[in-house]
Amino acid sequence: MTEIDSETRTVRLAHRVPALLNALGIESPPTGEMAVHSPITGEVLVGLRPAGPAEIDSAIEEAAAAFRSWRTVPAPQRAAVVRELAVLLRRHQDELAELVTLEVGKIPAEARGEVQEMIDICEFAVGLSRQLYGYTMASERPGHRLMETWHPLGVVGVISAFNFPVAVWAWNTAVALVCGDTVVWKPSDRTPLTALACHALLRRAARAAAADPRIHQLVLGTGAAGAQLVDDERVALISATGSVAMGRRVGPRVAARFGRCLLELGGNNAAVVTPSADLDLAVRAIVFAAVGTAGQRCTSLRRLIVHAGIADELLNRLAGAYRQLRVGNPLEPGVQVGPLSGPEAWERMRDAIDLARRDGGELICGGHEVTVDGAGSAARYAHPAIVRMPDQTEIVREETFAPILYVLTYDDFDTALALHNGVPQGLSSAIFTTDQRESERFLAADGSDCGIANVNIGTSGAEIGGAFGGEKHTGGGRESGSDAWKAYMRRATNTINYSSDLPLAQGIRFD
Repeated sequence: MTEIDSETRTVRLAHRVPALLNALGIESPPTGEMAVHSPITGEVLVGLRPAGPAEIDSAIEEAAAAFRSWRTVPAPQRAAVVRELAVLLRRHQDELAELVTLEVGKIPAEARGEVQEMIDICEFAVGLSRQLYGYTMASERPGHRLMETWHPLGVVGVISAFNFPVAVWAWNTAVALVCGDTVVWKPSDRTPLTALACHALLRRAARAAAADPRIHQLVLGTGAAGAQLVDDERVALISATGSVAMGRRVGPRVAARFGRCLLELGGNNAAVVTPSADLDLAVRAIVFAAVGTAGQRCTSLRRLIVHAGIADELLNRLAGAYRQLRVGNPLEPGVQVGPLSGPEAWERMRDAIDLARRDGGELICGGHEVTVDGAGSAARYAHPAIVRMPDQTEIVREETFAPILYVLTYDDFDTALALHNGVPQGLSSAIFTTDQRESERFLAADGSDCGIANVNIGTSGAEIGGAFGGEKHTGGGRESGSDAWKAYMRRATNTINYSSDLPLAQGIRFD
């Protein structure tokens, strides 16, 4: 799978790219000056050509033209494309997962899990195609029927982030296509190879289902490409995943043209551990949630709020588990924590730990850079850190996209909830307790203020059956399951008069 440069002893991964792309149906990607780096070694995997303004305009126009006929195709027939995509994803799960590992640095188990998530949302969307329900309401006027219908919205612009390069695209695209929309995708400029692969697979699925392949368009590029999507009135919905800063730019620009926005932004997720908690279960859940994907998930656990009476015991257990973590090249067997996204991620992690210590924090374990054989100077690895904090300082209230777990203590449950909710973000949350009153309070209106609230399970690893998203600075959007499909459609209220009279609403007479 890997090659070693005999002079520099650096691991070489680029040789794998052509074979993987070929297996996924891409023989000659558009080469150019946009370098694609692997965080595993820091090497350039390939250089690709970004789309220019004219190409992006053409992609939007193609999607808009395809929408005019795609919206009239019955939803179960539209689902045939998504069904074929699931077939191809199963067939090519290994190749696509390896490409995710090369571009993102995920360990293979997590990469395969991400592709499985794509398959799962495809299955969900196929079933959804027969459940795009509207209500029938009782009319106050005799001889009238009142109902609502749901119609395709238009072109959906998907702007995705590097850490989940394929799953989040699938959440949006599978549902949008079934709803009758067409899609223009601008992936992260760090993960264009996985985007090329998914685009090729979807085009193959469209052809297999005898559908117009123009229903999906791909534009590669940097922030300028995304900005063009954001500002184009032909794009009815912008679904953007990324930082809060990105959302602050995108939201007002889409609102200014009266477009729709679905924003999935930052998460500064916390878990409360109560005196009654099953600590064996809690430790396992906490470690995975805090260090999975090297702490680079929007749902990563970043704050641990522990009852003072059990804090020392829990910290000892966590520190013992952290010291056993194997950090390294994710392609090597037994590695549990892969690389950070790059040097800038390590700098943010280092600076955040320094600020936390300046605020009185105690570094319990980890937090140091790790040297990995075969990694070049542009690759960065770090041992996940646990920092015990005296209170919730400004650095704790910020989201540092790195594997840092801040530990706070509490004495009464109201204080725990206040600490939990005392941050600007509101994505995912958890409580570990065997006390039913505590768990119910955590899920109540005056409990967790997050879009996701879990009991006795970590903050990460959401299933596609539920709606995914958060509140406050997280953006308020919902993707994936439940009734998240409504974001991709427009609602019409219909009144049908089947009588020969014309009564007015509210009893108004106009004779």
